Formats: sequence, structure tokens, C-alpha cells
Amino acid sequence: MTAKRGRNAVTTRTGPFVRPYRPGDRDAVYDVCVRTADAGGDARGIYRDPDLMGDLFAGPYVHLAPELAFVLDDGERAVGYAIGTADTAAFAEAFRREWLPRVAGRYPRAEAPRTPDDHMIELLHTPERMVLPELADHPAHLHIDILPEHQRAGHGGELMGELLAALRRAGAERVHLGMLTANTGARRFYDRLGFHELKVPDPGPLTYLGRATGELPHRRNRPETGSA
Repeated sequence: MTAKRGRNAVTTRTGPFVRPYRPGDRDAVYDVCVRTADAGGDARGIYRDPDLMGDLFAGPYVHLAPELAFVLDDGERAVGYAIGTADTAAFAEAFRREWLPRVAGRYPRAEAPRTPDDHMIELLHTPERMVLPELADHPAHLHIDILPEHQRAGHGGELMGELLAALRRAGAERVHLGMLTANTGARRFYDRLGFHELKVPDPGPLTYLGRATGELPHRRNRPETGSA
């Protein structure tokens, strides 16, 4: 619960709230990551190492760009997050130089990837895959995930608003994201926030979306129907 004191009144807020990421949020962020990693569903049990999804899609962001990380706090722990980078090309270089040496020993590459783990580990070892010429006009990128029980309550828009504003302050004018095409709920969410499709040849199971950073469209407290 938080309270704001004005000259003549006290306004009290209850329920989950958005705040900047703190180092102590790391385990909760990893938990959110794996519990939303299967097209928005729970990926626990799919991968041998429960930290694999976090080490691939969350850890490098909160380590390399913590100023661009925000969490949804339910009063006890982080139950959602929005994270990103203002410069994808520089991020890929830092990923290889600083992040990969921290985690690579846990995830040896397979000569011929076959299992779900193998394919995700291959992504971990190839951060340059994030740099696509078709996305050069949208140099920033982001990830947003919220536990299902906290979706459809407007929190996704709050998280996205904080991150888009931070990206603009960091000098990024446009941002992109890659989402699983099968996650139709997430697509509706992004459409309402003003994202549009970016054409990328042979995107595989992904759809790439982009928009300008800065203000979100006025939402009139409309809840989101999905989260990526």
C-alpha cells in the first residue's frame, strides 16, 4: 500500500504497483519469466534447467540495463516486469562480452540441436541474432511478462508506459519486440498500445512489432487481454 499526501487529503493506493527493478527482484523476475515462457503459459518442466529462460530472456537485461527495468510489485514480490535496451546492436555486443561468460558454463552447445533445451541454448550462444537490418529504424527492444493472475487489470499498460518513457529518456525514438505469433492475446494487447507489424523475411514462429517510444495512447483504464 502506498499513500500520497496533498494539502488537504490523503490518497491511498492498494494492490499491485509498478516500480523500478531492484537487485533483490532477480529470483522473482526469473520465476515470472519461466512461468510465462510457453506462449504466455507455464514453461516449468519443459527445460532441464529452470533458470534457462531467465538467463536468456531476463537476466541479461536486468544485469546490463537495470535502469530500463520495471516490475509489478504485489506488495510481497515482483509478479511482472518490463525490461529492455535502448540499443539492440550494443546490447548484443555486451551480451557476448559480459553476460555470456557468466552463464555459458551451465549451457554447453549441442553439435546438432534437437531438444527444447538445445534450441534455447543455441539462442543464448548467438546474441547477434537479435540484430536484424529490417529493425534498424527501431533500435530499442523490450520484453514484458506478467503472471496470469495479474493480467487483464491494466498493469501491462502501466509497465509499458514506464519503460517507453525510460527508453525515450535514454535516446531511443523507436522500439521493437518479437512475439510468438501463436500468442494472440498478447497481439491484441500490443495492438491496443499502438504497436504495428514490422516486416522481417522468414521470421519463423515470431511476429515483429514496433512503435515510437514516448506516450501511450489514452486507454481509459481498458484492461489488457494478454501479455508477452
